[in-house]
Amino acid sequence: MKRAARFKTGSVVLDKRRKTWYFLWWQDGKRRSKVIGTLREFKTKSAAQRAAQAFQKSLEIPQTTAEIDTLGALVERYKSERLPTRKSTARVYRSWLDNYVVPKWGAKPVSAIQPREIELWLKHLELAQKSKAHIRNMLHVLLEFAMWCGVIDIARNPIDLVVVRGASKRVRSPRRLTVEQFGKLCMQLKEPFKTMAIVSVCFGLRISECLALQWADVDWLNATLRIERGIVERNVDDVKTDNSHKSFRIAVELLDRLKTWKQMTKFSSDGNWIFASPLKLGRLPYSYTGVWRELNRAAAAAKIGHMGTHAFRHTYRSWLDAVGTSVAVQQKLMRHADIRTTMNIYGDVVTDEMVEANSKVAGLALKSVN
Repeated sequence: MKRAARFKTGSVVLDKRRKTWYFLWWQDGKRRSKVIGTLREFKTKSAAQRAAQAFQKSLEIPQTTAEIDTLGALVERYKSERLPTRKSTARVYRSWLDNYVVPKWGAKPVSAIQPREIELWLKHLELAQKSKAHIRNMLHVLLEFAMWCGVIDIARNPIDLVVVRGASKRVRSPRRLTVEQFGKLCMQLKEPFKTMAIVSVCFGLRISECLALQWADVDWLNATLRIERGIVERNVDDVKTDNSHKSFRIAVELLDRLKTWKQMTKFSSDGNWIFASPLKLGRLPYSYTGVWRELNRAAAAAKIGHMGTHAFRHTYRSWLDAVGTSVAVQQKLMRHADIRTTMNIYGDVVTDEMVEANSKVAGLALKSVN
């Protein structure tokens, strides 16, 4: 009961990135928020809740039990309190919720959700099995959230009984370029997209990490590159995982190419983006959409088939294998927390070994474009 009461009258939430406590509540169908204070001021949630009490009592929050009975209302509450803070993850979650879950189940009472009808609905969706599994997992998260905040009684999650078969099987193999194909692609790419492709394939970067590189991330004296951040939908964010933070040694040939691009670009200060967009006057890097379009234009001109930005990361893994890099070193270079990800998802057939492996991959990439 305490959980339900707290749910109805707002809640205290810590933004871990900003280290700030917020009081969140719903009013007139919209989410409202008020800053309570920093984590330094209020070291525990209890202290932040006590500080919020005076403000909480002054509110007239027209929240009734009926308003939180439906799955649609639960989704809105979930978005305000539990949606992941990382922009790319939040975007994917909103996509599943807004395009599939809410249109079908938004008006359904949360307590009436049954596994059989969920499973039959998923079975008839015209989506890949993996996408169906993502929607199934999203529903599981929602029902867990409903129990956490007291909307339904704590019991076994009914979505545990929903099965999506074949979700782990790929519909199509990820794209990996041969050295020859990569060379043909680079011949058709304009700058800075050519340098962007080379940097991505030489370090196995995600496109969000490549676009978020700044000149300050390059240590010219020690020939290293630091991966510090990502950028999604023009929002600067943290990298995907803790393991994604890493420094790489830069091969001499690649360092020379970066120096050449630094001399060419108008935005060469340490605080500038390496791939700053002239259309945004250097305030932002090129957009994902712009990169994707240029890649596909160049791929079509090179006659190598469809290209996605993640193909460079898969190509990097394949080339590491080709130059005889051990799986343990590949895991470190790919920045995977679990070696099974390296072997099963990216597999195909800052030690000295890592430096040597990266240099060999850089040699393959640069030899193909010179």
